[in-house]
Amino acid sequence: MNSELNEDTGEMNEDDDDEEEVEEEPKEKDGDDDEGFSVLSDLPVEMSERRPTCRRCCRPVKVCLCPYLPALPLAVSTSLYIVQHPAEESRVLRTVPLLAACLAPGKCRVFVGRRFSEERYPDLAAVCRDSSSLLLYPGAAAESLEDLSFSSGTHSVILIDGTWSQAKDMFLRNPLLQLPRQVQLRSASSSQYVIRTQPNNMCVSTLECAAIVLAIMENNLSIQEVLLKPLQALCSFQLQHGAQIHHSKEHLIKNGQYNKIMPKNKRKIRRMQKLISNHNI
Repeated sequence: MNSELNEDTGEMNEDDDDEEEVEEEPKEKDGDDDEGFSVLSDLPVEMSERRPTCRRCCRPVKVCLCPYLPALPLAVSTSLYIVQHPAEESRVLRTVPLLAACLAPGKCRVFVGRRFSEERYPDLAAVCRDSSSLLLYPGAAAESLEDLSFSSGTHSVILIDGTWSQAKDMFLRNPLLQLPRQVQLRSASSSQYVIRTQPNNMCVSTLECAAIVLAIMENNLSIQEVLLKPLQALCSFQLQHGAQIHHSKEHLIKNGQYNKIMPKNKRKIRRMQKLISNHNI
């Protein structure tokens, strides 16, 4: 995607250069431009005010989702540590703030960045080095969380928040994230986060992952229902105000609805083929 953007920018720059060569009276045009700029600079500037934001759910006050959050924070023994890609922090329709709002303070900590060293993130490093900590990330070395048994006590689970490509990059480039015991979910159903496209039908949002994890580790299925309420409300509100349902890329390809140009890169083509054949990616 970056290369395409660079090529487009290059073409635009070439066009601009051609226009400058064609111009016969640049001085007069410069004068006109200066005069036009002076007129524009005299116009009053209207300062836009930032919409008030709810402190609990981090949503604009007019579309606050607090009525769908639990009246009291959920009492859980499991602590969640979210390793978040910086791009997620700027997204409007994020799920991590809703997750944190449902849990007691300190039960959901977020670390934003691409690279995590022990020197800069000592708290995260301590969790990664703890033998009882788990990292939720699928792969050949990952065990199914549903097959594990948990004794009473506190547990820590690390989740990576970002697109699948971002999560993979963060996992591979951060040795700290490769220290904890790696687990994955077997019981995840289709995502209810329908206002954002997922790679395949089994991919779910960070909030949905956390809801399933906590329900399993706390042995309390009602936790999942409570955590999904604000997500369902968010999607319902967006759909009522013009948003469209985003089917997974797998669904679009299988049903001939994928309108984007197919990739030429062999690695991306293989990923597409795995989606079509319903293989894990």
